[in-house]
Amino acid sequence: MDFNSLLEQLKTHPAYEKVGMVLCHQGVVRATSRDGRAVRGLRVAVDERRLEQIIEEKKALPGVVEILVQINADRELKVGDDVMGLVVAGDIRENVIAALSETLNAIKSKATKKTEHFSE
Repeated sequence: MDFNSLLEQLKTHPAYEKVGMVLCHQGVVRATSRDGRAVRGLRVAVDERRLEQIIEEKKALPGVVEILVQINADRELKVGDDVMGLVVAGDIRENVIAALSETLNAIKSKATKKTEHFSE
């Protein structure tokens, strides 16, 4: 994930003067699954069409100026690797926090599928 390039890209947005807050989410492969099993890595598949739809839908939320996302899809990731970077920019704290949460949850539940690889 290159958050610096995402933030530089954001600063070129024509409505950047409306931005009062930028939130970033960095998803990382952790060493244990939600159920406590040891994980050695994972792979993420992305439905690109659905991802684009989600981003466009969430850009229409109140106060949102821009949403940028990078996903390390279709490759074997190991513990500690970046999985996803998400940047949400908007006017005020309440709008940006809500938009990041809604966007992240939608991407994870509707546009991506992860396959965890467990340690023996």
